[in-house]
Amino acid sequence: MLVDGELQTDFALNSKMLQDIFPFSKLAGKKVNTLIFPNLESANITYKLLKELNKAESIGPIMMGLRKPVHILQLDASVDEIVNMTAIAVIDAQQKGKIN
Repeated sequence: MLVDGELQTDFALNSKMLQDIFPFSKLAGKKVNTLIFPNLESANITYKLLKELNKAESIGPIMMGLRKPVHILQLDASVDEIVNMTAIAVIDAQQKGKIN
């Protein structure tokens, strides 16, 4: 997994801009497939826009840092979204079980 520090969304999603302005970035020349947001509200706004504009598949929102595995399904979640979130919830529960 390649990870870079804070990066504005337009640079993360536009590989030419990223290559031109930040050629030293570990993501230069790569296709970004994960975005991390500072809070649930900004994540919801952005991922729903990306999903509708690009017909992209989305998984989330995923809440992290809680003692117990907790995951959210959106109101109109499709079967695929439910299956994807269930898989994440199972892995999360397994990982938390190893720690406790």
